[in-house]
Amino acid sequence: MRNFFLFSFVIVLLTLTSCGEYNKVLKSNDIEYKYTKALEYYNEDKCYQALPIFEELIGMVRGTMRAEDVYYYYAQSHYCTGDYYLANYYFKNFVKTFAKSSHTEECLFLAAMCSYKLSPNYSLDQMDTRTAINEFQLFIDRYPYSELKDSCNTMVGQLRYKLEKKSYEVAKLYVKTEKYKSAIISLNISLKDFPDTEYREDIHFLLVKSSFLYAQGSIASKKTDRFNDTIDRYYTFVAHFPESALLGEAERYFVQSQKYLEEQNSENL
Repeated sequence: MRNFFLFSFVIVLLTLTSCGEYNKVLKSNDIEYKYTKALEYYNEDKCYQALPIFEELIGMVRGTMRAEDVYYYYAQSHYCTGDYYLANYYFKNFVKTFAKSSHTEECLFLAAMCSYKLSPNYSLDQMDTRTAINEFQLFIDRYPYSELKDSCNTMVGQLRYKLEKKSYEVAKLYVKTEKYKSAIISLNISLKDFPDTEYREDIHFLLVKSSFLYAQGSIASKKTDRFNDTIDRYYTFVAHFPESALLGEAERYFVQSQKYLEEQNSENL
């Protein structure tokens, strides 16, 4: 028990000493002392302690040789604490302000990484995903021979897959909720935006299904054109996926569409 209280006393003493030292750093007007301690906190992954010191230093070192390093570590400290929106802003501002810095390439990459980390699950709004893709592309355009280029391309592929899956799932939802006109538009957009999508087979099948059900629920004057669209989409589906497991169901839509058109032709004779 005595050892426990002794240990607790030591911990409290160290904490108070540490707090006293930190307050001393905050109150100091010695730029080099503050910078050295802020850098020490940063290197020890104590980024929350480093951040306010670097923030104060920005005003103190403006226009001096130390300004570049202070701003660099200020942006890095935001990144370290997981505040990716602010980190993205300060990394991009660093690139504009210190265009010739040896850190410029790294900061432009990390700005894109911030948006990458902010990119949410595919089911949510994908604004940050699109921003990340654009920022990685900007980095590749500016540094086409960078060692980070392959990493950028890998992450762009991951981000594009989110957009691809989002597009596909939205189209499927239109089918599920029986909004067949919207489904057809959305499915076609998916194919246009992602021509090599892994969902191509299902998308082409859903185009056949949606076209048929859209035609079936149409007014009489629209049915002929829309059943013809179903037949055209069936032929496209068969041409691309002759061995598809969905072929049987697609064929039923095709046969029923043909039957309707044949009946219409018979009535018009």
